[in-house]
Amino acid sequence: MQAVLSRSMDKAVQKAQQRKAAFAARKEAFGLGHAAAANARLLAEIGPVVGTAISGYMPIRTELTPMPAMVELAQTNRICVPVIQGAGLPLLFREWTPTIEMVDGPFGAKVPATGDWLEPEILIAPLVAFDASCNRLGYGGGFYDRTLEGLRAKRPTRAIGFAFDAQELTGLILESTDQVLDAVVTETRVLVSA
Repeated sequence: MQAVLSRSMDKAVQKAQQRKAAFAARKEAFGLGHAAAANARLLAEIGPVVGTAISGYMPIRTELTPMPAMVELAQTNRICVPVIQGAGLPLLFREWTPTIEMVDGPFGAKVPATGDWLEPEILIAPLVAFDASCNRLGYGGGFYDRTLEGLRAKRPTRAIGFAFDAQELTGLILESTDQVLDAVVTETRVLVSA
């Protein structure tokens, strides 16, 4: 039992170190003006879609903003953003439009004050770090992993990580509950999972 606890503590320490390195890299990349190029690649990767429920996100701190792509996609699709229900629970998704009233949500992300609840077919996922195999390191709450597992059990659901090149790390610590992304889009490239 002690060995199992020690290994899980080692993983937690390693993940914390990886997050710290990725946050520093993301902060440095944030001010370099790559959002337009990244959003153009994101739109190209999603492709021309109509009438699709797509989840974006409201960026916090130094996250790469998907807002330009969300505004463009909202012209022909239903866009939603994640709403945290509570610890250990999957995300819910509330419909978003460029003019909807937003209120403060958990962890500093804005959420729509009103709107329909949707189940996205495509998710644009924020992340702390990623690797070349489209694995994602998040903030540690497991929200996207739980959510993707539930959505994918119902129907095909495409998850696209959105990040700066600088957030790529090798040797990510993976868990059995981690959900692999279908693609990762950065300012210079698109990685697709095997």
